Amino acid sequence: MFHSALPSRIPGGSDLSLLLDQLSHCCSRPRYAFMLLTLIADVARPDGSAGPEVRVGDGLVPLRDWLCDALTPMGHRDPRRMALVERVRDELRKDMKLTGDTLTDDVQVQEEVRNRVRASGKTNLSRAASELVKAGLLKRHYQGYGVDHLNRGAQRQAVYTLTGRARVLIGTPAAPRRLAAPPRQGDLFAH
Repeated sequence: MFHSALPSRIPGGSDLSLLLDQLSHCCSRPRYAFMLLTLIADVARPDGSAGPEVRVGDGLVPLRDWLCDALTPMGHRDPRRMALVERVRDELRKDMKLTGDTLTDDVQVQEEVRNRVRASGKTNLSRAASELVKAGLLKRHYQGYGVDHLNRGAQRQAVYTLTGRARVLIGTPAAPRRLAAPPRQGDLFAH
C-alpha cells in the first residue's frame, strides 16, 4: 500500500527519522528496504551510486549478488531456511551427489543453499528496489556489455544511486570551513 501524501515534517524529526517515516509509508517491508539502502550507502561513491560491481577481497562481485549475500544472514534462524537445508540435503542424497564425508557434504549442501537463497534474494531485492525507485529514494540503471541502458539484459549489471532523503545515509564529509582572513585596511570600502 503506497501513500502519496507524506507529512512534510515529523515534529522534532531528523533527516534519518524522516527517511524512516517515508519508508514506513512507501515500502511493504520497510526494515528490509532500510537495510538495503544502508548496504548500498556502505559501498556508494560520493555521488551516491554503487555498482555494477563491488570489491570483495581481491575480486569483484556483481552488486546484486553482494547485496543478496550481505542480507542472507538475516534469515539464518528462519524455520524456512532450516527446512531448505534439510530439503537440499535430501535432494542431494537422492541424486547420489553426497560423498559420505560429513565435511565435504556440508560444504556442498551449504553451497547449494547459498545459490538458492541468492536466487530468491534477488527477487526480494528487485521488489524492494522497485518500491524505493517509486518513492524517489533510489535510481536504478544497468551497465555493462554494449551501452548503459534502463532495462536489464545482455550481460548488464545493476547500478543503484541513492536519491532524495536516502542521501542522508551517505557518509559524506563536511566541507572544510574556510577561516576568514583578518580584515585589512581598506576592505570596508573596496566594494
